[in-house]
Amino acid sequence: MGSPPELTTGRLFSSWQLDVPALLLVVLLGTLYGWGVLRLRRRGGSWPPVRIAAFTLLGLGTLVVATMSALAVYDHVLFWPAAVQNILLDLVAPLGLALGDPLGLALRALHERGAGRVQRAMTGRVVRLLTFPLISTALVLATELTVYFTPYFETALRVGWLHELMYLHLLVAGCLFVVPVLTREEALPEWCTHPVRAALVFLDGVVDAVPGIVVMTHGTLIAGAWYLHHAPPWAPDVQRDQQLGGGAMISIAELVALPFLLAILAQWARTERAETVALDRRLEAELVPAAPVAGGAGEEADRVRPWWETENSAVAQRIRQQR
Repeated sequence: MGSPPELTTGRLFSSWQLDVPALLLVVLLGTLYGWGVLRLRRRGGSWPPVRIAAFTLLGLGTLVVATMSALAVYDHVLFWPAAVQNILLDLVAPLGLALGDPLGLALRALHERGAGRVQRAMTGRVVRLLTFPLISTALVLATELTVYFTPYFETALRVGWLHELMYLHLLVAGCLFVVPVLTREEALPEWCTHPVRAALVFLDGVVDAVPGIVVMTHGTLIAGAWYLHHAPPWAPDVQRDQQLGGGAMISIAELVALPFLLAILAQWARTERAETVALDRRLEAELVPAAPVAGGAGEEADRVRPWWETENSAVAQRIRQQR
């Protein structure tokens, strides 16, 4: 097979190739998500358009770009398109899918028995272990390092089915961290409050830059034998190509960290507002004006103090502040 034509800006946007397994995955995920939205609407519910856009455009759209755009056309002759592919699959696509909240949609759209199965799967031991904070971060880091610093990547360039499996491996590893952190369901331990999640996202942003730094500064060529043999005449020096790939990985990882953190902060603010509204409604229901009591001051003094003056609960504190 001859080398593709020189990669120009025009070809970067116009070169595409069909990847059947990736297309089938995109169609499957899109169909399931669309079916969930339609089922929910038929039952009288609604689903935010912004979540649909995040799932389809950022999530599924990134899958298409990573596996079928010029990145896929040139990943066998240049390292940097392959590096961008991999970081898109294990960071950007999971972020888009998670912002679509597919777990929350499934629990609302399915009937009681189906929702129960999803809930049990989310709280099962294996899933709990794989999505446990720090373990899931370590899995993402280990996946990236395994891809680049074992024969995994070079073998995947030679073997088509393993290349597809590597795509799926990267996507699943990224989803194990991102989806539980952003879901509105209780997929993480109780101590993973929104401040803790924000700290985990910050830590993950630092960790995600490590593979790119290592790739960019690594003295030994990654899949060097392959790229030295297949590099076209117009390609940059293979060492320079690897440095470009590492730099792209760092840049994308840091760019993704900011919207990821903003999503956590926005979720935190919405939760606080919802809890405040619920608390105010409870106060309105419980603070019913008391009817006047006949009798003198002695009788008034003998009455038991109101519960909100003696209890230490959030509701009692709120009442004392308002009085």
